[in-house]
This record gives sequence, structure tokens and C-alpha cells, in this order.
Amino acid sequence: MNISRFVFLSLALSLLSSAASAQLSGRTFSGFSTQPEPLPLEKAFPYFVSIVSPGRLRVTWNLADDHYLYRHAFGFTMKQSSEAEALEVDFSLPDGLKKNDQFFGDIEAYYNDLNVELSLSTVPGPDAILVIEYQGCADWGFCYPPQTVEFLLSP
Repeated sequence: MNISRFVFLSLALSLLSSAASAQLSGRTFSGFSTQPEPLPLEKAFPYFVSIVSPGRLRVTWNLADDHYLYRHAFGFTMKQSSEAEALEVDFSLPDGLKKNDQFFGDIEAYYNDLNVELSLSTVPGPDAILVIEYQGCADWGFCYPPQTVEFLLSP
């Protein structure tokens, strides 16, 4: 084998070895670190609404692993129809985990499961909508935008 072919094969094997090593260490060949792909919102922060008693609701979140919700970002209102004025809804939150967040500084966060108790100020009509506001992040540094979702209260 001539010397130039030997050098070429040695260089090629060296590059392949470096690329394999870089991928195994979580880095791409170009040297940039790979980051996890953000989960879709409905997989990161799935929730459901249940009726506790007349005028009382519970919103339950079952958060994906390593995802959290901000205590300060919650808000709840009710509208008797999509065109109606929003009515404030009283709600209570349990204590959260105190942490220093890279986006908002000192905050309270909720991991795993979260139950929020709601008290309605009036009986919901047949077209009533619960408006839910929340925001959360993934521990690895991805923050989802604030969410405002409408949940039809009648089946």
C-alpha cells in the first residue's frame, strides 16, 4: 500500500472515530451540544377538569417528568358564553417548590401532579366556558409561552 493511501485511510478512520465518540457523548461532530426536543404542550402539561360539587371545580395537571408550572402564572375566569364578559373565579393553590428559575428568578413551581380547587361565583349556564391561564417550563431550559385555553363546562 502506498504511503498517501495509508495516510488517507488513517485520517478517514480517525474522523469516523471522532464522530462516533462525539455522538456518544451527546455532542454532534461539529462540536455543538444537542438539546432535547420540547414535548408538545398537551404531553408536557396534560390536565382535566372535574366537578367536585355544585359551584366547585377541580383542575388537575399530570405534568411530564422534569416539567414544572409557575405558581404566579395561574388565572381562572368563567364566561357564560364566548361573547360574555369574563367573571373572576376564586381558586386555591397548594404550596409549591421554591426555586431559582433562569427566566423569572425566585419562584414557586409545581412538579408531578397538581390539583387546583375553583369556586364559581355563579351557576354556569349551558354555554359556560372556563378560561384557564398557565405557563410552565422544562428543567433543561425550554420555557413554553403563556397559555390561555377555554374549556366548555357543559358536556
